[in-house]
Amino acid sequence: MKTILYSQIVQEVQKLTSACSRIDGACLDMLKNSAKNESNPNAKFALDMLVKNAEVAEQNGLPVCQDTGMAVFFVKLGQDVHIEGGLLTDAINEGVRQGYAQNGYRASVLDPISRVNTKDNTPAIVHLELVNGENLEITFLPKGFGSENMSRLFMLKPSAGVEGVKECIVRAVKEAGANPCPPIIVGVGIGGTAEKAMEVAKEQLLREVGKHSDDSVLADMEREVLDKINALGIGAQGFGGDNTAFAVNIGKYPTHIAALPVAVNIQCNAMRIAKAVL
Repeated sequence: MKTILYSQIVQEVQKLTSACSRIDGACLDMLKNSAKNESNPNAKFALDMLVKNAEVAEQNGLPVCQDTGMAVFFVKLGQDVHIEGGLLTDAINEGVRQGYAQNGYRASVLDPISRVNTKDNTPAIVHLELVNGENLEITFLPKGFGSENMSRLFMLKPSAGVEGVKECIVRAVKEAGANPCPPIIVGVGIGGTAEKAMEVAKEQLLREVGKHSDDSVLADMEREVLDKINALGIGAQGFGGDNTAFAVNIGKYPTHIAALPVAVNIQCNAMRIAKAVL
């Protein structure tokens, strides 16, 4: 049995929040390569500015985007871990509270009805998974809402088949247009129930940008759908051109015989992610 203190979790989460000031390395490489190879001059200018913005933000500890998002966490809790001093979710929220305040990030979270701001960007969204072992793994994914608002859930009939799934993904991106600040990463969840499909879709955003699924069938789907999305010509920031999306990441989960849920969760070009293991 391993004991992890509440204060340790608070401290680690506080550190993780600084990821709002830097773009994931693989995503930044994609931005740079796309800027070099973009054929549309307006889109190339937009990509160059996105790269410059990312570099200035990291050098100066500034937010990559003014929307530092809702704080989303994927947590893997080893069953041999004992947390001492308070609840895990409370520790995560306290870390968010301290981290966002210390870094001067915008407080964007509020009551959905009264629209009264909580003033500290809490509560966070915590996806908790119990696993073997004695480690606590915390992955931070700040999710801006220009892209989050473009999420879609399709409850298809099984007869729609794989082609129907592909059509839904492309349709979601086409309807989103420039709203999610492309180039984007498209997370897709197939199967489960309505809420499980959405969770699987968001979890796909944790994958390294440019890395395909280990499932060969899903990997082939990812390549095909990515080509179709880039053929839409939405392009960087909606200026047209070659780079509407950097990746399509598809995951699946067993579902009911009468169902074919398809969830699409879109991530903007500012892919910010960080992980800590205690």
